[in-house]
This record gives sequence, structure tokens and C-alpha cells, in this order.
Amino acid sequence: MSLSGSLPALILLSSLLPGLAIFLLREESHRLRTALNLFGAVAKLVLVGTMIWGVFHERVFETRWTLAPGLDLVLHADALSVLFVSLSTVLWLVTTIYAIGYLENTPHRSRFFGFFSLCVTATVGLALAGNLFTFVIFYEMLTLSTYPLVAHKGTPMAVRGARIYLAYTLSGGVLLLIGAVWLRTIAGPLEFVEGGILGGLEGIDPWALRWIFLLLIVGLGVKAALVPLHGWLPQAMVAPAPVSALLHAVAVVKAGAFGIVRVVYDVYGVEFTAALGLLPWLGAVAAVTIIYGSVKALSQDHLKKRLAYSTVSQVSYIALGTAILGPLATIGGVVHLVHQGVMKITLFFAAGNYAENLGIHRGSEMDGVGRRMPGTTLAFTVGALGMIGVPPVAGFVSKWYLGLGAVEAGQAAWVVPVLVASSLLNAAYFLPVLYRAWFRKPAADWPAEKPHAGRWEMPGALLWPPVVTAVLALAAGLFAAAPYSPLEWARLIAAREYAS
Repeated sequence: MSLSGSLPALILLSSLLPGLAIFLLREESHRLRTALNLFGAVAKLVLVGTMIWGVFHERVFETRWTLAPGLDLVLHADALSVLFVSLSTVLWLVTTIYAIGYLENTPHRSRFFGFFSLCVTATVGLALAGNLFTFVIFYEMLTLSTYPLVAHKGTPMAVRGARIYLAYTLSGGVLLLIGAVWLRTIAGPLEFVEGGILGGLEGIDPWALRWIFLLLIVGLGVKAALVPLHGWLPQAMVAPAPVSALLHAVAVVKAGAFGIVRVVYDVYGVEFTAALGLLPWLGAVAAVTIIYGSVKALSQDHLKKRLAYSTVSQVSYIALGTAILGPLATIGGVVHLVHQGVMKITLFFAAGNYAENLGIHRGSEMDGVGRRMPGTTLAFTVGALGMIGVPPVAGFVSKWYLGLGAVEAGQAAWVVPVLVASSLLNAAYFLPVLYRAWFRKPAADWPAEKPHAGRWEMPGALLWPPVVTAVLALAAGLFAAAPYSPLEWARLIAAREYAS
């Protein structure tokens, strides 16, 4: 098999095989487990780098297995899938390093990293899915592989949060499956095609397509945490910090948002979706979710829950960009897939550091923490300012293009107020925390400070991941016009979608 035919499978196997091997390791096999984790992450990074170059130059990468007549498992690389795969690959490496430091001397590490690798495998699989059947398979695999991660601590709260997560996501998966099967029966085996394929088919009842669209979006909207399907997300915050980072920035929530983009652009086609009158409904749900998530975040003192509701709001920017007809809005929504991931993982890494080293779990406990943990707090500040939309952090670029897209589509009258209101609410729940961290007098005693005699404020495996992702968030804004940047790649996606 040629490189073009084997590369998607190799990218999948680079996390699957190390993950399966890690399950078999004894708890004390720390070095071997670390080596397997890092080898898989670095190998995936190299392979994905090769794919980026190839897809940019319109080279085709596809692996296809026929399971039954008319039923193929397909891994296919296009511009959209490469963007998501690249995000997952880079952040997997960083999160792996962070998790190694975070879980040091804790039990069940082989189980954790085994499921961790399976989670990344599922994420990469659905990103590279070439048809709806393949997407559904990996979508359900993602649900099952993340459940043990949410329940990892084994406490009653962790088990309860994991069960709520499983109930929501399995229900969403059932709706997605029903929609996919229904669509398969009336339209045949549909592959993901830039520009969509349904608009070119004759004799299909438009109302059937509308009901199928509803089933697909609701099924995907559970993982994307669209209101009112978001209830599982705050409950899942009982998971360890690396898992929270994974849920919000790399895997579950992002997988739902990515799926919405796939359905609108590469199954229905954005122009055909608009002709069916479905985009305004998706836009309305996205707008409500953006505002609701921000309002709820404002009332949360618990830091991870505040970040969870922030995710509810921020991920819906992707759905909002998808719901506005026009290339500029597409660019804004798609690039936020990356920008939100990099900024949000920074915030969760920092929150994990506060909890792990000082016992800080609430915003009200952060007085003067910037003096005690300046590196972590500087990274947290960059992520928070990016969420608000302050230039030059990456979040500003996303909101700018969404605003331009709204103007281009003649929908500025309602989109721009939503963006402004969201930014003001973001500022209202992030800036007081930053003020406490930098300008309040430190507490006499932290809730549960751990002694650390090293050169830095904490071990490097915990400190450097949020610093690196904060730098990436800044770089994505400062060098937005650079070749192969997330923004330029989003422009490539928009150009191919609207040219098709």
C-alpha cells in the first residue's frame, strides 16, 4: 500500500497501539509507560505534519476497508479534517506531558493512559472519517473511552458525574445513529464531500431532510454542549485536570462542534442547508447558548465550573459561524475550533496547577496567587484575555471574522450584539479573577499548599504545558497571516467549500 493509502491508518495506529500496550503495563513501569506515551504522540505529530503538506498541495490520502457491500470504513484527509487532527495531535502531546506530571505517584496510571490514548484515537478517527458511518463509529468509541477518564478518581461524585456524562452522550449517539441510518436509506452511502452532496440529489423529500438534520444536530449538540443539551458538562468537572482539558479543548466538546461543521458543509452543503431554511434555527440556538453560557459562568465561584460554562459559550461560536452563510463567517467559526482549544486548554492546565499545588478551587481563593505562581498565572491571563477577545490573542481573530461574516451576510443587526454581549460577559467573569490574582494581597495560608523545593514555582511537567499553549495562543493571533497558520488554513477550507 502506498503512503497515500496508508497514512491515515498509520496516524490512527500511532495512538491506538501504544494505548493497548499501556493497558498491559504494571503500575511501577513508569519509564516504559512514559516512553510509549511520548513515542506515540511524537510519531503522530510527524505523520500529521506530512499530511498537512500533502493536503495543502491537494494530494489525496485515503484508507478504505469494505465491511459489507455498500458499507465502507473510510479514513480520508481533507482540509477540514487536517485542521482538527493537527489540533488534537499538538494538544495531545502537551496534555500527555502535563498528565505525566499531574498523576505522578497516583494509582491506576496504566488504566488512565490506556483510555487516554484510546480517546485520542477516537478523536482522530472521527476527524479523518470519510463518511457518516465511519464518523458514527468513532463518535461512539469516543463516548466509551472517555467515560472511565471522567470516573477515574472513583469517588461517589466522580462516578455520578461519569454516569450523567454517559447518559447524555449515549442518548445523543442514538439520535445521531437514527439520523445517519435514515439518511442512508433515502440517499444512499454518502461520503463527506466539500460543498456537500445532498443538494445535487433528486427526488428526496425536503421535510425528511429537515427532520434528519434535526436528529443529527441534536445528537451532535449533546457533545457540543448546545443549550439545553449541556447539562453533563459542569457535572463532568469532577474529572482530573488533564481529563477536563481533554474534554474541553481536544476531544468531546470539540468533536460535537466538528460534527456540526461536517454535517452542514460536507453532507448537506451550506447553501442547500440555507435553502432548506435550517441555518436561522442553528444560528438562534448558537446565539442563545453563547449568552446563556456566559451568564451562567458569571455566577460560578468554582473555577473549573466557571471554565465549563465558558466552554458552553465559546464552542457555540463555531456553530454560529457555521450558521451564517458566507466565507468570512466560515473562516471565523472554523478557526475558532483551533483558537478556543488552545486558549481553553491553557486555562484548564492553570486551574489544575492552582488546585494541585495550592489547593485553590475557587476564584475567591485566588488573592495574590500571581506572586506565588507567576508563570501559571501569566498563562491563565493570556487564555482569559483571549476568551474575552483582547488583541493580539487568538480569540480576537475569531470574533473579528465572525463579525465581518455577519456584515457580509447582512446579519450584523443580531450577530454583532451577541458577540459584543458575550465579550462583555467574558470580561465580567474573567477580569475580577485576574485582578484578585495580580493585585490583591496574598492570603496568609493557601488552602492546601504543597512544598516544592525546585527552581521554578512547580515541577516543569506541570508548569511548561500552560506556558507553551499560552505562547501558541499568542502566536496564532500575532502571526495569523503566516503560511499554514490556523487562520490561513481556515481560509483554505472556506475557499474549497464555497468553490465546490
